Amino acid sequence: MQWLISPASSARNSRGALHILADGGIVRSTRLARLEAALLISEGASPAKKLAQIARLIDVREVQQLIQVLNDGYDRTRSAFRIEQTAAGYILMTRASLSPWLDRLHNRQAEMKLSAPMMETLTIVAYQQPVTRADVEAIRGVQSAEMIRQLMDRGLLRIGGEDDSLGRPFLYETTRQFLSMFGLRKLEDLPNYGTLRRQRTLPAIAEISDEEEEAA
Repeated sequence: MQWLISPASSARNSRGALHILADGGIVRSTRLARLEAALLISEGASPAKKLAQIARLIDVREVQQLIQVLNDGYDRTRSAFRIEQTAAGYILMTRASLSPWLDRLHNRQAEMKLSAPMMETLTIVAYQQPVTRADVEAIRGVQSAEMIRQLMDRGLLRIGGEDDSLGRPFLYETTRQFLSMFGLRKLEDLPNYGTLRRQRTLPAIAEISDEEEEAA
């Protein structure tokens, strides 16, 4: 297999050759794209043999060659990423020079870290909303007033109205900040939303109200 560096005017993919543009960009073949995708979604380092199987490549040698091509392209385009080899295999990582900035981002995420009881409460509200505190407690089996309060303090829950039942208890719902935190656009993006919505079992996230949608 031969790796070619070609000017943009003549860059093309062909079987057995992969081209790098003059500006360092990579013209990705299907095989290269499959390998890059496998590295991107991997939760940790993957052995070359496993990558070859997942990306449907010939063998370990082809994996190593394609990784070299990807790294060359990343270097030329000053990408934030690079593929590194560890004892457990290959892994797609951010460059060390970005570590200080990523540390600041990590600290912000750590501040928003939710305990298991908070996540459980948030999940229930996300899938059952609008929901009363009594409904949340019926599902969890424990008092939930404090968990709801903490989630409201963090801007993840809010009071969305009052229930028509006796005493008119508050109805709780998730917020725009909740969507942003979990990288969602709408409630329907929740895992298994169609089957878990308004049921007594769950996992978590929420929806932009009509007023918020208009204000966006």
